[in-house]
Amino acid sequence: MAEQGSTTERRAKLEECYKRLLDCDDKNEMIAEINTALAVPAPVGSPGTLELLGKRYRTQSKSAEEVAVKVDQVATSGLPEVWVGKSGVAASEVVQAAARAAQQMTEALQKGGNALLSLSDAVDDAQKLDETGRGQLREALSILGAEDGFFDNMVDTDEEEDAIWRAGTVAGAGVDKMRSAARSADDAARAAARDLNKFASEARAGKMHTSGLSAADKLALADTAGPDGPAEMNELLSANDLERSGQYMEKMCARDRAAFDKMLADSKSPQERAYLVKALAAGYDLNAVSEFQGKIHGKDPAWLQRHLTPVTTAADSMDNEGRAKDGRNNNTDDQAFNGERWSQDGNTCVPSSTVSARAMVDPVYALELTGGPSGQEDDPEAFRDRLGAEQQRVHDEGDGNYDYDFPFSRHPDGMDNDGKTTVVDKEISPHTGASYDFQETRSADARRDVLPDIEKSVAEGKPVPIGVEGYNKDDERSGHAMMIIGQEGDMLQVYNPWGTTTWVSEDDFVNGRMDKASDNRMPDAYAVHLPAD
Repeated sequence: MAEQGSTTERRAKLEECYKRLLDCDDKNEMIAEINTALAVPAPVGSPGTLELLGKRYRTQSKSAEEVAVKVDQVATSGLPEVWVGKSGVAASEVVQAAARAAQQMTEALQKGGNALLSLSDAVDDAQKLDETGRGQLREALSILGAEDGFFDNMVDTDEEEDAIWRAGTVAGAGVDKMRSAARSADDAARAAARDLNKFASEARAGKMHTSGLSAADKLALADTAGPDGPAEMNELLSANDLERSGQYMEKMCARDRAAFDKMLADSKSPQERAYLVKALAAGYDLNAVSEFQGKIHGKDPAWLQRHLTPVTTAADSMDNEGRAKDGRNNNTDDQAFNGERWSQDGNTCVPSSTVSARAMVDPVYALELTGGPSGQEDDPEAFRDRLGAEQQRVHDEGDGNYDYDFPFSRHPDGMDNDGKTTVVDKEISPHTGASYDFQETRSADARRDVLPDIEKSVAEGKPVPIGVEGYNKDDERSGHAMMIIGQEGDMLQVYNPWGTTTWVSEDDFVNGRMDKASDNRMPDAYAVHLPAD
């Protein structure tokens, strides 16, 4: 049996076969191409099993919806502060978190069921279309007959030329059906994987495996969001944060665990509590977390979000407002601290995107940049100075290039991909637990193939560095570094170190329209750094 390969690989092989068949007028070459196409495995999967699972998910969603309605009624009726969990979580917080979790579960089961049913239909249709195409290829082989020998191939009669033409027409139609089937199966498989991975990552409370916190505590922590923007798009703790913090808590000795539990219980807001957990997840020991607590204790949620969360997602951030003359999306959100953007100084897109990405996953580091040594500063100019200094430090860490203005000065002038690998592994990996693997994506197929891994990573809370490029009419290259930091449906949220975020579609990423997140000089995503599991 032939190796299955990925759906994208099968798709690419059939595309190549189709192109070669269009130009083929030699009998033996045509037979070889037809056999090559027939050797490509058919779309795999059991439509019946997928349909059964999809229907089961949708049935379960109805039960979950009944629970969601009942919990929501309790949440909206108001509760006295009669109970507090181990981490200081009040009853009202728990019930509100439970209501939202029940609603998310309902949505996940409903949409997950729909995704499986759509995949079932797509696989069924693709398998039928593929088999029809294979039948046409076998018909073409019967028209051609056996391969010609050396002397047979010297001159073709009119009858033989007619047979080759008829066989080519039939074979072309057959491979066209097979490649259409492969495209449909590939697109459906990636869409289902994207949606199911997203739903799995949103079951965040279950990622926190630690015996010291109750289910209610975990639920409330997973539900905590910043005060600005929609809660579901601005949750403070990712699936990865909750998993790592639970692991660290389990490793603590009894005394340290009691001290950390007290920090959580003493927190003045759900957000303060969540940032302490995020600091632990970022890899800091108890002493560092305790020092961090001393700087943020009692601060209101808006102060915490401003100082500790570099990116806030607005409710209208995904609206399609068209494109500017230079190709970028009109709908971009500035990401700033008191009006000063999280943006690059000079030609430092790699270190700048890396610094900002680290600040997204490491609140202790974010506070060092925004709040200074004391953690209490609110000065945008001082923030700008510290941010620029960090960008310079990381530029040197990655052995970045310089443009020299002798004898007076030098200026950062970009960084190669080896340097980029170095800095993301040194700056981001220790705080997410995932090292980065460099992967070139210089074709639509390569970008399409890597999409599920990108989406799974960002859904878990691990930013994905990407490189974009383009060439002008004189073949002069422009390049830039950005970060994919979020995903909703078939849309990707991109942070640009010019200090903005915007959304692009999967199709934009695959087919060379990343200028929407930068400008029309750089449309193609040529490389990614993928977090390794």
